Amino acid sequence: MLKQPPLLKPEVRKYRPPGESFVWFTATGLSLGLVMILFLLGIIFVKGVDVFWPKKAALIELKPDSPAQIGPERFLAGVVTTVQEKIGGDSAALAESQKEWQLFVGNKDVYGYGFKYFDAAFIQKVSYPESLARIERLEYGDAFGYPVMIKLAAGQIRTAGQPGFIGELKRLVHESEKRWDKIRDIEKRQIGKINDRLEDLRLKEKSRTSQHGLEARSHRELIAQEAAGLQGQYQLLAQKAQELRKLQKQDLIVYRLASGEEKELPAGQVLGFYFPNQLNWAGRAGLFCKRVFQYLSDAPREANTEGGVFPAIFGTLVMTVLMSLAVTPFGVLAAIYLREYAKQGFFVRAVRIAVNNLAGVPSIVFGVFGLGFFVYFVGGSIDRLFFKEALPTPTFGTGGILWASLTLALLTVPMVIVATEEALAAVPRGMREGSLACGASKWQTIQRIVLPASAPGILTGLILAMARGASEVAPLMLVGVVKLAPTLPLDGTFPFFHLERKFMHLGFHIYDLGFQSPDSEAAKPMVFATTLLLIGLVVVLNLGAIIIRENLRKKYSTGAF
Repeated sequence: MLKQPPLLKPEVRKYRPPGESFVWFTATGLSLGLVMILFLLGIIFVKGVDVFWPKKAALIELKPDSPAQIGPERFLAGVVTTVQEKIGGDSAALAESQKEWQLFVGNKDVYGYGFKYFDAAFIQKVSYPESLARIERLEYGDAFGYPVMIKLAAGQIRTAGQPGFIGELKRLVHESEKRWDKIRDIEKRQIGKINDRLEDLRLKEKSRTSQHGLEARSHRELIAQEAAGLQGQYQLLAQKAQELRKLQKQDLIVYRLASGEEKELPAGQVLGFYFPNQLNWAGRAGLFCKRVFQYLSDAPREANTEGGVFPAIFGTLVMTVLMSLAVTPFGVLAAIYLREYAKQGFFVRAVRIAVNNLAGVPSIVFGVFGLGFFVYFVGGSIDRLFFKEALPTPTFGTGGILWASLTLALLTVPMVIVATEEALAAVPRGMREGSLACGASKWQTIQRIVLPASAPGILTGLILAMARGASEVAPLMLVGVVKLAPTLPLDGTFPFFHLERKFMHLGFHIYDLGFQSPDSEAAKPMVFATTLLLIGLVVVLNLGAIIIRENLRKKYSTGAF
């Protein structure tokens, strides 16, 4: 019987769709991008939150004759902020340790600086005494020391060993805080109103200087009498504020530095105090929440390296809202004309190309345009027409929140136009024809059918515009943003909303802290905290717009759209 040859298995080739490698390549690129973004946001979050978490205060004893000691003293107290590899140094120190520490020593009025680097090799002992206090002050940053006594204005003395010493210290700080509130109310609100009224009277008197006759002279006398009465009120309020400031300096708090030197501090300069080495987890969490609230609600101080950022939050929010109110109608109307009314041809194509090119123009160019057109031309014309008595001091002819908002509206209007056009084009043609067949006009069709159906897409453009406008800095530096604004654009003085005032902005605040601060080490933590806050503010604004967009999308969704 003949044997049959074995059957050969047919060769099976694996089929790989063309372009599959590019799919994996793009997916890898997307993954890397997401990882980088999450890593950056994680760093900002950790560093930003770490600013407010109360840390233990260390007492460091240096070795004898250590070059890191302050003068003849060998003791340093503060918070360890950095432990890193040492760069350079002598060979003996390198043989013993390769680390160097950065310590926030505070007491800038004593040492002349707030941070100090020293080699870990020079450390003899590190301890965390529970009686070491961290004192928050209005000036010269925080202080580290041991409370010794309180010298009251009545001549009484309370020492740290007596019962109720800490309660008395808290009482002094609380009374001091209440006096500061009264001083701010007098100087900013009451005296501020008087100054505004005096300025109005000065302008009225200036406008009537060129007039003659009995009536003009009578008006000038009435103005002079009212001004004299206001001056008397001003003097009384200023004297009251001065007396309160004197009370802030009467009670003294004596504390001892780690070196043993005793210092006196007026109670009015103390914002608060706590013993960081006595706090448990719950105490640290409570203090963390308090410090975050103070950061969000207080005004900045000490060259913006301390205090809060409430004026910057308020300015950023108001500017973004004004920008949105300005950019939305102009962008939507321009898109409606280009898509629904304009005859498609060379001119419309050229306009679309110009709009797309505008989106790529550097923002500083818009700032220069805003300075020249809005500030100098429009604002100067308004001053010459309506505020000529105040000239040569400009009112609207200088940077302000109105011009900043309009400049950013020009910067972001291409985004709104493009997004609105795409949303209008996505509305099915049948919806338009059905409306027209029912007897509606073209504008009625656009108003009642097309715009509601395209509202989610329009809001998408607005979201993009808000995100970019809220984070822009370069044009704002030319049209109204400042390092520190003494008054907010919105207050209780008529007309309540002051569009001509300069304002603070979180983005510029970050720039100022990072590149213009006289104390870079103290400003570094605040950069991360403000960056985290700006990102959070943009996210909140965008989430609000996204929620509105989704509600509109559900309301006007149909089977065809």
